[in-house]
Amino acid sequence: MTRSRDVPSLVAKARQGDPRSVARLISLVENGDPALPQVAAAMAPWAGRAQVIGLTGAPGVGKSTTTNELVRALRETGARVGVLAVDPSSPFTGGAILGDRIRMQDHSADSGVYIRSMSTRGQLGGLSAATPQAVRVLEGAGCDVVLVETVGVGQAEVEIASLADTTLVLLAPGMGDAIQAVKAGVLEIADVFVINKSDRPGADATFRDIQGMLALGDRGPGDWRPQVTRAVAVKGEGLDDVVAAIGKHREWLESTGNLQVRRERRAAAEVSALALGVLRARMGDPREGTALGELAARVAAGELDPHAAAALLLETIS
Repeated sequence: MTRSRDVPSLVAKARQGDPRSVARLISLVENGDPALPQVAAAMAPWAGRAQVIGLTGAPGVGKSTTTNELVRALRETGARVGVLAVDPSSPFTGGAILGDRIRMQDHSADSGVYIRSMSTRGQLGGLSAATPQAVRVLEGAGCDVVLVETVGVGQAEVEIASLADTTLVLLAPGMGDAIQAVKAGVLEIADVFVINKSDRPGADATFRDIQGMLALGDRGPGDWRPQVTRAVAVKGEGLDDVVAAIGKHREWLESTGNLQVRRERRAAAEVSALALGVLRARMGDPREGTALGELAARVAAGELDPHAAAALLLETIS
């Protein structure tokens, strides 16, 4: 039996903090439901009201544990917190364990916390394609802070930086950070570094490596210099320092106007992604006798060059 999609009712209940309605709305987002434009329109008036904090880092650095403790620290300030924990999906079955939510069971009875696990569904970059619109749902549901935890990412998977107001990059001693610190990629997107598991040997060396990397950076007067904090999330230690660093970055964003700049870039990326999705849908599957398939056959046969084919395709689908 198909569930009804009474979007106004779902939005009204979500605004009142009903977790089931929030879950239904995010499910509509994840599934690309036909009601999605209506959901987006209903949530638009509350856009930009939540602080979006991204957490990323290599597998094993303790992202889920840090997220769990960060929720606790933020709740002590009275903030309503939403969590989107993105898990990788299988390239073979498309399934995902969605285990991050299991690690955050401490907050399951707290009405001021909403936790949702999301599968990447093959999306690269450490996030799900539905994540930006899921953030909008949580904003509309009254969350003051939305934490977005990425999958364990590599050097080039930095999509979280285009979504978050503040990006936390988690590191841990003994994971090759002395070498990673001089590489381009995920370390360059950090607004705050969190050296987790800092009670382990090598934490001081990791701290020095990151500070040395930052000293080599090309920053002008007034530019943000990423903060470097230490934590032992499994013991709940150091999270106050992390929250303080996040607050300091928020103050800098607001005082310099960079908060608005980041959010406009985020909106531009979201609009572009949706527009490209529509274009892909119009192009259709080249195996099903579409214009794309016909043009591809001509290119493969040497009758047409790819640039000319692309121009013809745009004329066809526009």
